[in-house]
Amino acid sequence: MSVLSRLYVGNGAFDIVGKRTRWYIVSGIILLVCIGSMVFNGFNLGIDFKGGTKISMPSVSASGQTISTSAVEDAYAKALPGKKPNAVQAVGSGASATIQLKSPALNVAEVATLKTGLAQDLQPQGGQSSISDSAVSASWGGEISGKALWALFWFFIAVTLFLVFYFEWQMAVGALVAVFHDVIITAGVYSLIGFEVTPATVIGLLTILGFSLYDTVVVFDKVKENTRGLLGLTRRTYAEAANLALNQTLMRSINTSLIALLPVIGLLVVGVGILGVGTLQDLALVQLVGMFIGALSSIFIATPVLVDLKMRDPKYIAQAKRVAARRAKATGPQVAEGIESADDDALAADLRKEEAYAAAASVPHRTAKAGDARRRPTGKRQR
Repeated sequence: MSVLSRLYVGNGAFDIVGKRTRWYIVSGIILLVCIGSMVFNGFNLGIDFKGGTKISMPSVSASGQTISTSAVEDAYAKALPGKKPNAVQAVGSGASATIQLKSPALNVAEVATLKTGLAQDLQPQGGQSSISDSAVSASWGGEISGKALWALFWFFIAVTLFLVFYFEWQMAVGALVAVFHDVIITAGVYSLIGFEVTPATVIGLLTILGFSLYDTVVVFDKVKENTRGLLGLTRRTYAEAANLALNQTLMRSINTSLIALLPVIGLLVVGVGILGVGTLQDLALVQLVGMFIGALSSIFIATPVLVDLKMRDPKYIAQAKRVAARRAKATGPQVAEGIESADDDALAADLRKEEAYAAAASVPHRTAKAGDARRRPTGKRQR
């Protein structure tokens, strides 16, 4: 079967759980790189976190020509020698297009000198009066970050309680490990690439947590279904049942992730590339990275961690040994009747369930044999 066929069939052909050590190593390397970047490189904090001065001016000159961001940077360096702006961004389109210049904190004299220099060198529409300035305090960004951290804390508390009561504590730990994994890697990518961190970035980081958790809960629900009554069976181990659940939900996870990423990509392309809205860029980038990493962690991290925690339980260790013993005996001339009886009962129950589903859906669950037609009732009494 092709890869796509195996994805759609979902019969456990991809051994994801069995190769979990490989995923742990890859994930560990990425985490170390991200943590190292955050420790040594830090983050490119925006003006809302560091404080500073924001200058806004039209992006079109009096002669109708578009003013480039590089020309603004040159005018800034000329007006204030020895200093450079934190960021220069073109925002908006058409008549409402502006250029926003974010700079370290400037005093009143420096702001006046900068506005005069920009007006003389670039000659924006409206002259110097069209250039506005505002002072940004670092306390606002710190307040936003503090509230975000508190929201993150209570989010983890609520998620843990829900997963413990709805599933079990091992699944709660696996889900939280995957969520922490997503947050660290997303933050590390921002540190590595040097994206500017703004309050919109922090808000976007909180939104990806729900997406990552949603996909993980879907997989765990299937794992719970596949492992119901598993301790009394010897057809497969907990790891194999969990791997089957991953395969059964794999195509759904891929489709959900693609559908969720398409609007974010559209937001990034249209909002930033066409409209030039800087806030959308901060929001879209963190969502794009976080959703992609969240989809991977729900497949390669959450369920493998769950399996490792479960396989520490002596009951599941003993059940795995019974599975191995059954398979070893199945190759011989006889199979132990005691081991087979529980599986036969479970198989019969599964068949009855499938027949009930088929009857409810009015779908025949088997092909009628030729002899069945002869035994079909005709309405006449037999003597």
